[in-house]
Amino acid sequence: MFASSNLSGSKPEQYTQLAAQARGLLQGEPDRIANAANLSALVYHALPDLNWVGFYFWDGKELVVGPFQGMPACVRIALGKGVCGTAAATRTTQRVADVDAFPGHIPCDSASRSELVVPLYRGNDLIGVFDLDSPNLDRFDDDDQRGLETVAAIFLESLT
Repeated sequence: MFASSNLSGSKPEQYTQLAAQARGLLQGEPDRIANAANLSALVYHALPDLNWVGFYFWDGKELVVGPFQGMPACVRIALGKGVCGTAAATRTTQRVADVDAFPGHIPCDSASRSELVVPLYRGNDLIGVFDLDSPNLDRFDDDDQRGLETVAAIFLESLT
């Protein structure tokens, strides 16, 4: 039921299918750790050319690594620092074609070349960020951003 081979069609169609899989996977489970773990695994295995997919959660002082798929990660990120901290501080998705060109990029995995980070807010409350890295330059486009913002919204809905 939850396999990359199930994704077919155009990229927007694939993201529609991925969103449906995410809804099914998270349905009825309100625990954020369980949902973040399963969603990280789903996305990591469903989408090509990713080397890290996961969550950083806000603990009231900084972003702290949560469930993820990929190489070991930076444990703590200050608000406003790096791509993740910038997404959280600005409340805007950060799509970075070349992480080496991003001022203040925090290189947790030297293989990462591009990154997309979706901030996770419920009202005015910062929950954390949903972070994806790729070993390819310019891996993420508008379709990826829209699709992954939808997946992040499904995660947030599961917490209610």
